[in-house]
Amino acid sequence: MSYVTSRDGTRIFYKDWGSGRPVVFSHGWPLDADAWDAQMLFLLHHGYRVIAHDRRGYGRSDQPASGNDMDTFADDLAVLIDALDLKAAVLVGHSTGGGEVARYVGRHGTRRIDRIVLIGAVPPLMLKTAANPDGLPIAVFDGLRAGVAVDRPRFFQDLALAFHGYNRVGATPSQGLVDWFCLQGMRGGIRPEYDSIEAFSETDFNEDLRKFNVPTLFIHGDDDQIVPFPASACTASKRVRNSTLKVYAGGPHGICSTQADRVNADLLAFLDD
Repeated sequence: MSYVTSRDGTRIFYKDWGSGRPVVFSHGWPLDADAWDAQMLFLLHHGYRVIAHDRRGYGRSDQPASGNDMDTFADDLAVLIDALDLKAAVLVGHSTGGGEVARYVGRHGTRRIDRIVLIGAVPPLMLKTAANPDGLPIAVFDGLRAGVAVDRPRFFQDLALAFHGYNRVGATPSQGLVDWFCLQGMRGGIRPEYDSIEAFSETDFNEDLRKFNVPTLFIHGDDDQIVPFPASACTASKRVRNSTLKVYAGGPHGICSTQADRVNADLLAFLDD
């Protein structure tokens, strides 16, 4: 398996397939790089080089007790991009991974970046504050922390239903996707997953978004129960110049799995444009 070593010695696992234009994927919480399988295989078959890493604490990467914050996540991503000497790369982030991508731009700029795609992403800020009234109350995130701490396996089973929209009337759940979600969640460390809740919910990405200076695509489901659309892509896309917003009617948070064909087609069209 392939690893890069972060500045604090944490080993970060990554997959690197193909030899074309590089597309780098950052996964959501509580998943790992395998969450991008459908997108990576599709773009690989269309001539792209596809790269995805397991964030520190997740999947096959080390599980440190520290560094589970957006600044460190972004710096780990920078180590990977620099180690592979990527140029004119496309960054694609889902959910928490969208925050990681935004903070990467805020801290490291776009010298190596040509385009950005944020899917169901957490920017600009998930937490409800006086300045962010459309955000979610802290009680929501306290509930996530309690679920992780008390009964992680059961919590991930329940979360998978809302994540994929399977709790909606008329939905046809895929037990395979539910099991796959839970498996990835349980491969991560409980400490990093617990700490990461604060990272994705309380980090303010407004200043990071203002530093975006490359074409950017936002994709979001308007029935996203995890990262609600009004306080995320609807707002974030207005902060970014030269951005495009695609809203999937009825789309859940896990659209990369439930609507993989549509996401893949939109990615390819944006990359080929």
